[in-house]
This record gives sequence, C-alpha cells and structure tokens, in this order.
Amino acid sequence: MKHLLEIHILQNFAPSNLNRDDTGSPKDAIFGGYRRGRISSQCLKRAVREYVRHNPDGLPKEAMALRTKRLVQVLVEQLKEKGRDEEEARQKVVQALGGMGLKVNPEGKTEYLLFLGEQEVAQIANLIHQHWDSLVAPQAEEEGGKKKAKDAKKAAREAVPDEIKKALGNVLDGGKALDVALFGRMLADLPEKNQYAACQVAHAISTHAIEREFDFYTAVDDLKPDDNAGADMIGTVEFNSACYYRYAAIDLEKLRQNLQGDTELMFKGLEAFLKAFVKAKPSGKQNSFAAHNDPEYVAVTVRREADPRNLANAFEKPVRPSREKSLTEASVERLEAKWQKLAGCYGQNGQVFVLNLTDLEPKLGSPVKSLDELLEKTLETIRTNLGV
Repeated sequence: MKHLLEIHILQNFAPSNLNRDDTGSPKDAIFGGYRRGRISSQCLKRAVREYVRHNPDGLPKEAMALRTKRLVQVLVEQLKEKGRDEEEARQKVVQALGGMGLKVNPEGKTEYLLFLGEQEVAQIANLIHQHWDSLVAPQAEEEGGKKKAKDAKKAAREAVPDEIKKALGNVLDGGKALDVALFGRMLADLPEKNQYAACQVAHAISTHAIEREFDFYTAVDDLKPDDNAGADMIGTVEFNSACYYRYAAIDLEKLRQNLQGDTELMFKGLEAFLKAFVKAKPSGKQNSFAAHNDPEYVAVTVRREADPRNLANAFEKPVRPSREKSLTEASVERLEAKWQKLAGCYGQNGQVFVLNLTDLEPKLGSPVKSLDELLEKTLETIRTNLGV
C-alpha cells in the first residue's frame, strides 16, 4: 500500500456479552493455545456504522449507505413523496429492480441484503419517477389457461427498455457512501458492481486467556400472593470480562478511489470513522451489563510504502495481571515491545500518535492528550503525505 493508516486499540470491558454466537454465548477463539474472548469484525463494523449515522459531525446523510432487504419499501416511500400512487409505485419499483437483475420475492423483499449508498437509492427513485410511463408491466402469456413458465429474472429484464436498464445500471457506482467505500460490498447478481473494501478490520481478541462465567438469574411476579414463595422465571446468561486488542488498516488511496476522487469527503469520512472506531461499542446485552468502557490505549500509525502490521502476536502468550500492573498495562507493554521489534527488523515505521490513559510512560510515537488532538494530528499527517 502506498499510503496506509492503522489503528491499534486496547480496550478493557467489564463483565459483558457484547457479541453472541448461535447459542447466546460470548464469541471466543483459540489463539496461542488458549481460549480468548472475541468480538467479530462484522460486529465492530456495524457498531462503527451506527455510531457515525447517529453522530455524523458534519458528514452529510447521503454519504452513508443502507444495508437492507427492504429496498422496495424505501423506494416506494421516496416515490410517494414525489406524488406517486403507492400501489402503482410498488409495481414499477419491482419492475425496475428486475430490470437491474435484482429479484424481489412475494413478501416484497430482495433475495439478499443489499448494501447501497443513500445517493444510489435516491437516483434509482428519480429514474423510476422520470421514466414512469415507460415502465409498463408486460402482459402475462397464457397457455392452456395457465401462465407460461418463464425464467423470472430474464422476463423482468426484458420487460424494461434498454435505455432505462442502462441508466439504472450506471447508478450503482458506490454513491460516494463512506461505509461502502470503507467496508466494500458484494452484489451476487451484479458482480461488476462489487466494491473492494479500503478498510480491513480484525476480529478483536482478548490479550489474555478467559474463563466462561454464568449468571444464574431469577425473576419474581410483582403480583404474586405473599404465601406463594419461589421464583417465576429462572435462567442463566453467559458472560466474560476481557481486555481486547483491536486492529484496523485503511488503504488511503483505495478509499479516495472508492469515493470517486473526492478528497475532502475522504477527510471528513476519515475523521468520522476514526472517532467512531475509538468510541463505538457493540450493543449486545448492554441493557443487562452496561459495559460502556472507552479504550485505555489508542495508537494510530500513518505510513507510506508499507505493509499492514497486525500486532496480535504480541499476545500469543497470554498476558497475566500482577500486583504492580493491570491487564491493560501489561498489554500496553507487550504491544509496544512487539511494535519496536518489528519496526527494528522490517522498518516501514512511519509516524505514530498515542493516546494513553494508563499510568505507564509510552515508549512508542508521539503522545497526545485527547481524542480531538489524535484526530487533528493524524489527519494533518495524512494531508502532508498525500500532498493535499
């Protein structure tokens, strides 16, 4: 990568169940021969997207995307705002999406989740509105009193005039949506419209071994008679507490390319993403545990002509607390030692800014006092490296 931005975070969560597996247990993994707590990259990306959506900080609404099967309803609502009849709009939306190669099932949903920028969605609605009279449902062919069987997708495509199909296809360019540009997308029916991600996010893993713990809970009926003892509901909830190492890498040139060369939007997006990556937390069972713990350590690196460098191997041997150092402090020491070894061996060091809330003196990069200062210096360095 010519221009690379990386984020390394150490974040200690109180007892919680932030990201569950199919049995309701906290996700985990075996690493270095020991069981570790784990938060999936998909969970972390979802938290980041939700944080930015609710805290845009000047980022325009149309710079975000929707991941949904309910595209038909979204388009129908936009067409209703343009004065179109709801039922007729629904028919024309289904026909237009079919012309794009996107099948809609009888429940009015697409076959799979679509990840589309707000601008892309608005442009599809505008095209349907502009070509309203040209989108005419084909007459069903009958044979022996029954509809002649046809390939549904082929029939849908053929029902839409070529000019409109081309215009609809040209809409799917990412729409300058930050989250599509960062995290990419795959459209199974339209592989030529796939977007390769500019950002790679690792699964967060605990720096130490974990033990599974269970909370046995009971609930009592408020209206139970006084002479009726016992609980009215019992169960167990699994949880853990862990200090997680989190890592992400962004190819800055790829990000600018995915945003169609819009440099200023890229910087607004980077600021929003970096802040969200530090501040956003998974929402799993937060009503039960309220594990709203901010990171204790954030290191951001800006490098040129460099390879991504995940520091998880600093914790291949599990960290253990001591009387002198907490798990987080011991993890900071491990991470910085690993960084220095790799930097000494492989070079490609770049510039490093460190926000450190522990009592340890940082041995890595330039210390900053606040998240705002971290963002300011990081973006300033990127501008200098990119020459913009």
